[in-house]
This record gives sequence, C-alpha cells and structure tokens, in this order.
Amino acid sequence: MSIGRIIRRMFRGKSPDARLGSTDAAADTLGDRFTKRERTDLPNLIAQQNRDNPRLSESEKNPRKPWPWKRTPREQRSWLYRTTTFALYWGFVCAIWLALILVGMVTVYSLISPDPLKAGLSQNPAKLTILAANGKVIAEKGLRRNHVPLDQMPAHVVNAVLATEDRRFYYHFGFDPLGILRATIANHRAGRIVQGGSTITQQLTKVLFLKPKRTYWRKFEEMLLAFSLEYRLEKEQILELYLNRIYFGAGNYGIEAAAQHYFGKSISDVSIYEGAILAGLIKSPSYYAPTRNLQRALDRGKLVLRKMLNTSSLSREAYLLAIDDPPILRTYLPSESFGYVIDWVVELVAAYGQNLKEDIEVETTIDYDLQGAAQRIVKEDMALHAATYSAGQAAAVILDRNGEVKALVGGRDYTKSPFNRAVKARRQPGSTFKPFVYLAAMEKGLTPASIVYDGPITVENWSPKNYNNRYLGDVTLLKGLAHSLNTVSVRLTEWVGRDTVVKTAHRLGIGSKLHHNPSISLGTAEVSPLEITAAYVPFANGGYGVLAHVIKQIRGVQGQVLFKRGRPRWGRVVKPYLVSAMNDMLSATVAIGTARQAALDPHPAAGKTGTGQDYRDAWFIGYTAHYIAGVWIGNDDFSPMKRVTGGSLPTMIWRDLMIYAHTNKEPTALPGRNWQQVGSWVPKERRSFWNSLFGGSSNRDALLGGSSPSRGGRSDSQSWTKDVFKTD
Repeated sequence: MSIGRIIRRMFRGKSPDARLGSTDAAADTLGDRFTKRERTDLPNLIAQQNRDNPRLSESEKNPRKPWPWKRTPREQRSWLYRTTTFALYWGFVCAIWLALILVGMVTVYSLISPDPLKAGLSQNPAKLTILAANGKVIAEKGLRRNHVPLDQMPAHVVNAVLATEDRRFYYHFGFDPLGILRATIANHRAGRIVQGGSTITQQLTKVLFLKPKRTYWRKFEEMLLAFSLEYRLEKEQILELYLNRIYFGAGNYGIEAAAQHYFGKSISDVSIYEGAILAGLIKSPSYYAPTRNLQRALDRGKLVLRKMLNTSSLSREAYLLAIDDPPILRTYLPSESFGYVIDWVVELVAAYGQNLKEDIEVETTIDYDLQGAAQRIVKEDMALHAATYSAGQAAAVILDRNGEVKALVGGRDYTKSPFNRAVKARRQPGSTFKPFVYLAAMEKGLTPASIVYDGPITVENWSPKNYNNRYLGDVTLLKGLAHSLNTVSVRLTEWVGRDTVVKTAHRLGIGSKLHHNPSISLGTAEVSPLEITAAYVPFANGGYGVLAHVIKQIRGVQGQVLFKRGRPRWGRVVKPYLVSAMNDMLSATVAIGTARQAALDPHPAAGKTGTGQDYRDAWFIGYTAHYIAGVWIGNDDFSPMKRVTGGSLPTMIWRDLMIYAHTNKEPTALPGRNWQQVGSWVPKERRSFWNSLFGGSSNRDALLGGSSPSRGGRSDSQSWTKDVFKTD
C-alpha cells in the first residue's frame, strides 16, 4: 500500500483543517480502519513521511527515542506486570512444593520418632550408688529428681528461663528465623559466638532424641523434630518437659534437682535472684556453677534479671529488691570427707551416659580410710599454718602406680567451698615442671653428671634469675635439679628445643595446652594438680604412662557390666635407664635439695618442689614405690601468699599424707637404683664434661654425657658448642 493511499484513508471524511494537521494526531483517530498488518507498519510509514516533509525541522524529522524512564505509563505497566506475574507465579509454585516436602518430612519424623511425653515422663529417677575400692558405700544419689508440673513452678523462674533462653517461645513454630538472624548478626559483630539461635523446643529435641553432633544435617533434623514437637504438644507441655529434663551441672537434671543441689530448697521456694541463677546455668552449667565461682554466677544472675526487666516480665521495683537479696548457697552434703569425690564421680557418670534409665552402681578406686584421713590432714594442717602464710586453699591427690586415684582433696572444707581444685583448678606448676626438661635433655644424651653452666642468660629479651639471685657456675644436672636452678633449666630447654620439652611433657601425661614460650621450662603454663601428679607416675612405676582414673566399673541393676576400665597403662614412655637417672636426681632433691622436709625414712622418696610467680602457687609432687602424691597451696583469687615455697607448707602436708598412706607398707626401693646410690652421679671433684672426657675419668656415667650444654666461649676446644647458649 502506498503512502498516499494511507494518507487518503486517514483524512477521509475530515475537514480541510484536519488534513493540514499533524499526521500523528490523525493517526490516533484511525480506530479500526486498518488491518493488523497496516497498524504494524504505520509507525514506520509515518516516520518516513515526516522525513520527506520539507516543512519539518531536522529535530522533528528525526526525534530521539525516549529514555526508558520516560516511557509511557502504559509501557511501564506492561513490563512490571510481566515481571511481577512471572515472579509471583513461580514463587507460589515453589512455595507449594516446599510446603508439601516439609509436611511430608514432618509427617515421617512424627511417625518414626518416639512419643515425646513418654520419652520425657516414663523414665524414673535413676539411683546412683558409689562404692569405695573395698566395697563400702560412699554415697547414694539420684541423677534426677521427681518430675515437677509447670503449674507448681514459680512464675519468676519460668520467666527467667524464657527471658534468657527463648523470649519468643510463644510466637514461633519450633524454630525461630528471627532469632537465628539476630544471633547471626550479633555473632558477626562480635567476631565470635555470643548468642545461640536454638529455641527451647530445639534444645528439648537434643535432650530427648538426638546425639551431640555438630553437622548441618543434624541442625536440619533438629528443626524438623522441633516442628514435629510443636505440632504434637502444647507450648506448656514443651516447657514443662524442658525444665524437668535440661542439665544443670554436677549430675543434676531438671530444675528441681538443681534447686536442691545449689540452694538446699525446692524449686517452689527459690527467690527471684536464685531463679535467675538457675536459668543462667543452662547456657554453661560447669562455667556458671555457683559452687565453682560464686561471683561469676551472681553476675550471670544479674544479667538474667536485666533481661527479665527488658522483656517486662519483671518490674523495676522487683528487680531492685532482687539485687539487694543475693542468694546463699546451702547445698545438701553427703559426707564432708567424700564430697569432692562424689561430685566428680557424678559428673563422670553423667558424661558417660546422660540417658541412663536404670539404677547403677559405680565401683571407684578410692581407698575409704585414706580418703577420710587425707581430707582431715589437709584441713588440720591448713588451720594451723594458713593464716601465717596468707594461704587460702589447698588441694591434694594420691595415686598408685597404675594411676588409680586413692584419695582426692579438692579444698580445705567442702561445706564452705565445693569447687574441686584438684581436678578443675588451672594453676602454674612452677619448678615441678622441670623434671620434664631434664628428661628431654637426657634423652638427647646427657646424664645427671653432665656439666651445665649456671649463670645469667637472656632469651628473647627475657632474663630469668635464680630464686636467691645467686649463681653457682658449672654444676651437674643432678645439682641443678636438686637446687632448682632456673638458668640451668632455661639453658637445657633452649638446647633441646622447646617443642621437644612440650612433647616430653605431653608424653608423660600433661594434657593441658603448653605454649612454646621461653619461660615454659619454669612452669608458667597452667595445669591441674591431678594431671601433673599423674605425669610423675612413670618415674615411680618403671617408666609406664598411665591415665589417672577414679572409676573402675559401672554395673546395672541386674549386675551387668555397663562400663569397665581397660588396661590402666599406656605402655612405656620412659626408657629404664632414664627412669633410674630421674629417680636418682629427684631423690637428691629430697636428700640434699629443696625438699628436705619430705624425707620419709625408711621409705625411699623422691620429688620436686615448685613455686609460682610472686608466690601465687606452691607445690610439691613426690612419690615412693607405693604412692605418688601431689599437694598444691594457693588462693582462689590468685593473690600472692607470704613467701610460701614448695619446700615449706606443701612439703609438710605431703609428708603427713604419705606417713599415713604408708602405714603397714614395707620400704621398697625406687625403680632403677637403690637409695644408697643417690650420690653415685656426683663427681668427686669439680670437673667439666670435657675434662672428664679427655682426662681419663673412671666415672663411666660421666663419660656418657655426650655434647653437654656449656658456658659459651670457655675455650677453643669448645668452639663448636660455645654458641649454643648465650650468657648475656
């Protein structure tokens, strides 16, 4: 069709004025006069006509295309409509499929998972009977208390738990997306985990159905079970199960058991502050336990009270009254002599199996009479001397040659402080760590007769000094350990390598993390009294590593064995000739060194004293052929004592303990050498290793020293070793 024909059709029946008007305006009045094809070609034909029209300017002949944001509302509406329709349609389809899949999985989990009410209510409280090694009953205790209905729990206790664990409990459906998002943001800002996203329902599923694993699938399974739990139970039922099944530390399950253990009262009688402390325990029962650190528990309780105030579940007046009424610990105690042991055994049993459903009997390694005597001796000796030395607390452990705990004292008085310092306290061992340094050096070829220089030394801008700021010059390894010379230990450590010293300590039984810093040889790392005492056992049993343990076996109600301790020894960790050498050196510490008060005639004894920085810790770890015992003295707040060294009060208590323990015991030589041969390693005249080697000494043991560490730059003949140790 020609352009003329189109124009004639456009202006058919129009006035002359209309014919002279804009063709664009005329095109709007076409209506249905054109076919679909003509309407499609019309814009191009009109544009061609405009370009051929001499009456139009260049800008009118070639108009710019409109910018996207200047399109007509009709054009914009069309694009938005198509995009929105597509998104809504497929989003709706995906949502339907996801909902169907979720419903299907929840249905399957609901069918295969146990009834939560039966899982939570059908288990009767288990009775725990603890026996000494001779079969005497130490204690009978229940792992859980009777189930307490929710309506018998004070409202302030329930509100405290909701405020700190799940403030949106009544508004979510098992898992809380908003809570997860809030926890994620808080953890990202803090750079560490400061909040958790698990709801009360999710925590209950962990207790009832799941094993403690950390995987993405387990988290997804936890959410499905939580959704299923919300579908099958009312909110009040979930909360009741939770408060009766959650763990509150020290073997206590349920809030009633926790109230009885920590405050000596029923949950219905606890105050607002006490309820807040119980609620604060859920996050970390061991860390926030008031029996471990009362001030930390009080601070945690105040935080819970502030959360209750922020959620309007506690008024300002009630908050102020609660703060002014701090709780007093009134625990129910079985026996003062066995309190620390009982708590430890209960925690170990809970760790062994938290879902025990039957009565159990635990046979321990504890010597019934020795345990009672040990607690009495520590209490009496501390009562006599603690004030003089400004020493607040003490701990003691007695082991046999197989690592069995025969007696354990976690503090002066269990009734006043149930915190078990023997197992849980982390303190600096001081010079009691030095035997591992000397053992590592002798494994490199030295002997007790090897000569090491005792003098000033600087390592990485650190210059250690001896206890009395005096230096003895050339000394044997035996004398260096007997007199606990710090510079000798540092020189030996730098010679064998700090990593070697750390590996040696770990091999003998130190489980704590040890930092590879220059002061590692002086015992600046923190360990527990139990683990460092156990690390001395190989010296007493001939070189075999052990795992210190208190439980022999666990039996069920029918007598069936549920758990039995396997072989107590790991295998050889110290060679026999090195056991002999270490026993001679540590025997010299008792005979002529810093532990002379520990002499236990006629029983051969050996050991090592230790004093922490600024007199904050004092130790003595000693042993005979029968027992290995460790004693620690210090203050819980790490405040300094009045010049308490390992050779004073700790050695005194150790000797009293061992005198009782060795009643009716025959004197037995330590592994390797006889008691009378302690001095055989000491040279008759002061001679260096090189003089002994080239001077034809008849002392064969001195000749076994190899390349011993020496004072740098003594002679040209020692040029290849003179730079091993820097003396300034």
